[in-house]
Amino acid sequence: MRHTTPGGRYFVVKGQLWRCSNPALSDDQRQQLAQALMEARRAVKEAQATNHADQMRTARAEVDLGERGPVWWSDGSPDYSRHKAINTPYAEWYRSLPEP
Repeated sequence: MRHTTPGGRYFVVKGQLWRCSNPALSDDQRQQLAQALMEARRAVKEAQATNHADQMRTARAEVDLGERGPVWWSDGSPDYSRHKAINTPYAEWYRSLPEP
């Protein structure tokens, strides 16, 4: 079962928060961005296999933009993506979830 934080900004995987997609995106936009991220991840894998430093820098920059780019909300709240839920303001909510 996938748990989404109150407010819908994050989902939890193995106790870690990951940013949800911007709900203002159309399905087509979301799909295009997901495909671009997958291509960037494949480029990282290829650069690792060929040990090509310039390709690796470019590919990692694309992955970073896709996974860790600017937040989609505009209220100035910090980004807790990739943080353990228990170390964030969502800790109490997380502890209240049923055990898997």
